[in-house]
Amino acid sequence: MVLIGLILLLILDRLFPVRTDVKYSTLVTAVDSTILHAFLSRDDKWRMYAETAEITPVLRDAILFKEDKYFFYHPGINPVSVLRAIGRNVFTGRRTSGASTITMQVVRLLEPRKRTYGSKLIELLRALQLEIHYSKAEILQLYLNLLPYGSNIEGIKAASLLYFGKPPKLLSLAEITTLTIIPNRPSSLRLGVRNERVVQERNRWLRRFGENGTFPAQSVADALAEPLTARRRAAPQQMPHLSLRLAREHRDTPVLRTTIRPAMQATAEQLVGNYVNRVRAHNIQNAAVLVLDNQTMDVLAYVGSADFHNRFDGGQVDGVRAVRSPGSTLKPLLYGLAFDAGLITPKSKLNDVPTNFGGYEPENYDRRFNGPVTAEFALANSLNVPAVKLLRDLGTPVLIDALKKVGFSTVQKQSKDLGLSMILGGCGVTLEELTKLFAGFAAPPRPTRRGEPLAPVWLTQHSPDQSSDAQAAPPSGRSDGSGGGGLLSPEAAFLVTNTLSQITRPDLPNNFDNSYHLPRIAWKTGTSYGRRDAWSIGYNRRFTIGVWVGNFSGVGVPELSGANTATPLLFQLFNALDYNSPRGWFRPPTGGKDAKLALRQICPESGEVPDDSCSARSIDYHIMGVSSSRRCGHQKAISTDSAGRVSYCAHCLPERGAVRRMYANLAPELMTYYSVKQIPYRAIPPHNPACERVFGAGTTQQPPLITSPNDKSEYFIDPKNPTEIQLSCQTANDVRAVYWYVNDRLVRKALPTEGVFIKPRPGVLKISCADDRGRSSDIRVVVKAE
Repeated sequence: MVLIGLILLLILDRLFPVRTDVKYSTLVTAVDSTILHAFLSRDDKWRMYAETAEITPVLRDAILFKEDKYFFYHPGINPVSVLRAIGRNVFTGRRTSGASTITMQVVRLLEPRKRTYGSKLIELLRALQLEIHYSKAEILQLYLNLLPYGSNIEGIKAASLLYFGKPPKLLSLAEITTLTIIPNRPSSLRLGVRNERVVQERNRWLRRFGENGTFPAQSVADALAEPLTARRRAAPQQMPHLSLRLAREHRDTPVLRTTIRPAMQATAEQLVGNYVNRVRAHNIQNAAVLVLDNQTMDVLAYVGSADFHNRFDGGQVDGVRAVRSPGSTLKPLLYGLAFDAGLITPKSKLNDVPTNFGGYEPENYDRRFNGPVTAEFALANSLNVPAVKLLRDLGTPVLIDALKKVGFSTVQKQSKDLGLSMILGGCGVTLEELTKLFAGFAAPPRPTRRGEPLAPVWLTQHSPDQSSDAQAAPPSGRSDGSGGGGLLSPEAAFLVTNTLSQITRPDLPNNFDNSYHLPRIAWKTGTSYGRRDAWSIGYNRRFTIGVWVGNFSGVGVPELSGANTATPLLFQLFNALDYNSPRGWFRPPTGGKDAKLALRQICPESGEVPDDSCSARSIDYHIMGVSSSRRCGHQKAISTDSAGRVSYCAHCLPERGAVRRMYANLAPELMTYYSVKQIPYRAIPPHNPACERVFGAGTTQQPPLITSPNDKSEYFIDPKNPTEIQLSCQTANDVRAVYWYVNDRLVRKALPTEGVFIKPRPGVLKISCADDRGRSSDIRVVVKAE
């Protein structure tokens, strides 16, 4: 019979389990457990989860003395109290004592019922059931989390925070006593409204504590003399953007312990608010900041906007996650990938001249061109044409794949439509994505257990989730995507950092104060098209800080720029958060047997390994086994007559009188640039007119490059008043004349740098250009009548 009874009880326990899945308020805390933000529970209660570590011995002893002295000794039911209550109720004819233990009160709070004898019997059985499944500490914790304090406040932690402005572990004896007496009379003992009556009841219980010896006499005396300052306070509402984000991603999680450092968060918020107040006169309304720890990828500060409550420019928009145009901020990654691909070294020469990339003609920020420049100069000065050329040579898919690996979600969605313009801002990114990318430059990450690079870490650890959605989330706030590093080798990352740490550059703010207090960082700025977004992302050994400044409305501002708008705030943040950083600076990875970065001699004219004809020498970094070892070709030998007026090829080279001279081996676009700017250079003399052969040794085989119009383009004209189309080209430096043809009919002879204009007719046009060496190229365009 006993066995049958036990089996029956087990079946009933399975069929009617005690449900303790309480829906708590979500608390977002800092790394030191400071509560930053609190949210109402799903049933609109301030019901905050108090952990066992927050239940101090004083709180435990006070509540047990008042509610259930034998809590740790009975199985959920106190038989003596039950018999005493039955006797009193029978003899008096009315209910004078309920004999409820703390466990029974928990049952009543979990499953509210009308107060009848039948309900009391159910409570008794449920209390036994609860004691079987949970420890005494867990039951006491559950009890303290459910205590009613009037209005929509439940639980000791919510009452402590909302009435006294502190967590339970910081409560004094007087405050603890106050909170132990309220649940029995939440209507008559209203904190902040009837404090005099509360003090009377509090002192009565304090004297009982003293008489019983529950607490030392001196502690009781001090508590009696303590004034009651309780009042209803607002729940913490700090760091709203990140708090809302985490609360949505981890629903029904009682406590979300973030990696945020309160002091850094407060400093960042204050600096952002003050800075935006100053620039608001220029119609610049908002800013966002993200601070990462380079070694752990912990998020240390998160500012989504200057003022969350600013409705004028969408203060509730999270600027850390908002998709914006990146401007030039992706260039460091492009150059790093090019270093690793062996395309360039820091002193490789790139031509910053007007160039047509199939109809796309980028310009620099200042609308000026610099001619041949080194790669490090092009990156430090954020030149656009060299970057587009480099992307063309590297391949747009290579950059897109790298950004996908980092987790650039918008780039992944746009990948099929992206082209060369993406390096100048023609794609969508977020401040979070850019900041973690630059953190990868600062500290190539250690792989996680899954073999993935590190991603930004929002959470340290949190209480066991109470929903399947929360349990499915990645542990420790780590996303499933790849992190900000792992894209570049340590050698390429150092070369990028070494370039971005230069201070002789145009994006240094034009402000003496900023220059005087310039932090030692590597940084890159960006300004989007239309001056809608100003970026500045910087890092040192310890931290990476991303700054965005602009208007969430998308309104452009003439004064907005990455250099003069976002960078001053970046400098202020570094000076405030990490002034005189003790970590030192980045060192080149040249030591050790696996190091590949080394110095070598190069020709400063080309950045390549010097040839015998190179008279000057310079030093440059290169990645061993990766960087190109091509010999310098900035000059080429040409045979001419003694006066240097005629050049010869191998076919027409005379037996006597020829002189071998060195001439600059210039690209066609550079020759065109020199001609337009009237920059003198030593041009190759015209070829021997008596030569019977078109081509010869020492001559270039490149045909003219037609730069206008664009191949396969469409033009719409008014047949009555047709618009002229310009014909232009770029040629090798040995060309003196070109011949233009339309549909195989000669239009005219022209100089290589001369523009020729035609009035086309509707239809398909074949446009050809031939030089005086017999080399030709052609394109086709379609002209349509409007």
